[in-house]
Amino acid sequence: MTVGPVHHAERLSIRGGIAGRGRRAVPEETAVALSFNGGTHAVMMATPADFADFAVGFGLSEGIIEKPGDIESLDVVETPDGIDLQIWLTADRAAPLIERRRRMAGPTGCGLCGLEMLEDVMRPARRVASQCRFAPRDIATALAALPMAQALHRETRAVHGAGLWSRETGLVELREDVGRHNALDKLAGALARQGTEAGDGLLLLTSRVSVEMVQKAAVIGAPVIVAVSAPTALALRTAEAAGITLCAIARDDGFEIFTHPHRIAAEVTADVS
Repeated sequence: MTVGPVHHAERLSIRGGIAGRGRRAVPEETAVALSFNGGTHAVMMATPADFADFAVGFGLSEGIIEKPGDIESLDVVETPDGIDLQIWLTADRAAPLIERRRRMAGPTGCGLCGLEMLEDVMRPARRVASQCRFAPRDIATALAALPMAQALHRETRAVHGAGLWSRETGLVELREDVGRHNALDKLAGALARQGTEAGDGLLLLTSRVSVEMVQKAAVIGAPVIVAVSAPTALALRTAEAAGITLCAIARDDGFEIFTHPHRIAAEVTADVS
């Protein structure tokens, strides 16, 4: 039986001392395995939607593929335990993946066996060279466009969103998921499948900014991240090294710029305190 992204749960509500029964929309959360050429690469808890975008975006962010065309076929297989995305790569992309698996299949129990995986996690982010500039009013306009586009969040109040906004188009695309990383991967996949570049836009995140989010932003070439929550220290160091402007704690009344402020045109009076 196909599971959709929303479940309507029976609940007992007690508010103002008054009890009432009814139903509430809550997001589904499903185990999604990403299998490349017959081997499971990762299992994520995700919203069961936008599977093709997820496969492409995850493949790009992990360096498994370089473009959507590197995926030869995708089968969405429902199992009793979740969803298996069976992704088959073209021959030239499958060979590096097989070699990568061979290197990681060494002996267990030694102190250095995890070194390659640690290096993968801490890999330097791709440098973003875009010199586009935005005004604070652009960021305010972009943030104002989010609520109407977040249909799943409006219904459930429990999912993250990742979107791309440009001055010419407005909100170009948006994807939602219970996982913030998944939402960004799905956005990356959607943009890649459409042939849309992120180099002249604002990457909008409804979550905090961790190092993985910055790494994924760098993969799609997003020059500016605008997030509603705060960044981690490692995310700031990574954004600085990658040439990404990181704006966070973005609210109706403004935002804070942590790295590469030259892309945000000043429209404010400097505070010397």
